[in-house]
Amino acid sequence: MKTVTRVPALWSRVPQELRLPLAVFLSCQACYLLWWAAFYPGLMSVDSVAYTWQVTTDHWRSDHSVLYNALVWLTLNITGDLSALTLLQTIAMSAVLGLTCASLRTLGVRGRWSAPAAVVCAAAPPLGSFVVFVWKDVPFTICAVLVFAVSAQLLGRRLHGTWNGRVHASELLLLCTGLLGVDLFRNNGFPMSVIASLALLLALPGARRLIAGLAASATALTLLLMLVVYPAAGVEQPSKTFIYNLHYADLAVAYAQEPGLFTPADLRLMARVAPLSAWRGAGTNCYVSDVLYYNPSLNRTVADRLSEPLVRLWWRVLRTAPEQIFGARLCRAHIAWAVFPGPRDKSARTWTYGTSIPADLWGFRPIQDSPYRPVLKARPLSQALNHAATFGRSAFRVPQLEWLFWRGATWCYATYALVALLARARRCRPLLALTGVTLGVQLTVLAANPAPCFRYMAAPLFIGVLCISLIPTLRASTR
Repeated sequence: MKTVTRVPALWSRVPQELRLPLAVFLSCQACYLLWWAAFYPGLMSVDSVAYTWQVTTDHWRSDHSVLYNALVWLTLNITGDLSALTLLQTIAMSAVLGLTCASLRTLGVRGRWSAPAAVVCAAAPPLGSFVVFVWKDVPFTICAVLVFAVSAQLLGRRLHGTWNGRVHASELLLLCTGLLGVDLFRNNGFPMSVIASLALLLALPGARRLIAGLAASATALTLLLMLVVYPAAGVEQPSKTFIYNLHYADLAVAYAQEPGLFTPADLRLMARVAPLSAWRGAGTNCYVSDVLYYNPSLNRTVADRLSEPLVRLWWRVLRTAPEQIFGARLCRAHIAWAVFPGPRDKSARTWTYGTSIPADLWGFRPIQDSPYRPVLKARPLSQALNHAATFGRSAFRVPQLEWLFWRGATWCYATYALVALLARARRCRPLLALTGVTLGVQLTVLAANPAPCFRYMAAPLFIGVLCISLIPTLRASTR
C-alpha cells in the first residue's frame, strides 16, 4: 500500500511542463520493452549480419553507416551482444516521442490527443517492431522525428508571437543532434537535412544565418568524414559498382524499353560487364535495382574497371532520352510517392522483412565461423510474447491495408494536408515548415532508391501518425 500511495506523491513533484513528455516516454517505453523482449536481442536482416562481420573482422566499409557500425562494435565489445543497442534505440525513440508531444503542445495540441498518437507509434506492429531492428535506418528515423519535434517547438513560438529570432541553447543542441544523425546514419541523408533546414530557414526570420550555418556545417562535416576521414582511418570505400548500381539499373531499363538508343559500341561495352540478355532481363523490372546488381552473370570486377565509360553512357542516354532515365527512377522510387504497392510478380510490394533469422543468415558465409555467430540468433525472453508479436506483425501485413500500415507515401500526403489545414486555420503560413522533414525524406528517396523497402519511408509514417493529433486543433480553430 505504501508503494501505491507514494506514486501520486512522486508524480506531484514532477514539474507541470514535464508531466506530458514523461508520461509519454514511460508509456511508449513500456510498449517497446514488450517488442524488445519478444524479439530479443533484436530483429535482423542480412545488413545486420554484414555490420557484425565488418566490425568484428576489421573490414570496416562505408557502404553502410560508419557511425552505426561503430555503435555495433561498441555494443559487442562492451556487452558481447546486440541487445543493449536495440534497447538504447527504444529508449531514444521513447524520449523523442515524448519531446514531440511537448512540442506539439506549443501548437495548441493537447496531450490527450498527442499522447495516444505517440503510443500508437510504439504499439502498432509496423512501427513498434521497427525500432528493435538492428538497422542504421532506426537511428536515422529517430533523428528525423527529433528534427520534426524541434521544428514544431520553434514554429510554436512563431505562432504565439513569442519568437524573438533566437534559438534556445537546448533547441540548438537538439536540432544539431538531429541533423547530424540524419546525415551520418544514412549515407544519402544530407539532402533531407538540407531540405528540412531550408524550410525552417524560410519560416524563422532572425535565425536564418544560424540555421543555414548549422545545415552547412553538418553537411560539410558529413562530406569531410566520407571523403577524407574515413579513407584515412582505413575504412574501405564502397566499390564503384555499388556506387553506380542505380545508373546501371537505369541503363538496363532503357535498353529493355528502347534498344535503339544504344550503338553497337555501347552494346559491346555493356556485354563486357554482363550478357545483354541479363541487361534486358533486369530492365523488364524497373521497380528493383537488385535484379541486375545481384545477377550472378554480372562481372563486378569488370564493372568497376569500366565505371567511367558506363557512367558517360548513362549521361548520354539522359540527354537523348530523359524520359527513360526519369521513368526508371520514378518506378524504382515507387515506395516514395505511390500510395498503393506495385505488382507482386515484380517484387514491387512493400518490403517489410520478416521476424525470423534463418540458420544460414541469408547465405552470408563469411560470418559462419565467427565467434559472434551465436549472437546472430533469435533468443526471445518470452515465447508467448514472441508468438503474439509475430502474430501482430503478420496480421498487419494484410494486403488490402498495406497502403495504410506500411506505405510512407500515404502518411506523407496526410501530413501535407493536415499541416496545410493547420496553417490556414491559424492564418500562419510559416507552419508549413512542419512538412520539411517529411518532404526531405520523400524527395531524397524519390531521387535515388534501390528497392521498395518500408524502412526507407519509416520516418514519414511516424510523423504522419503524430500529425493526426492536429485534427482536434483544427476543429477548435474553426469555432
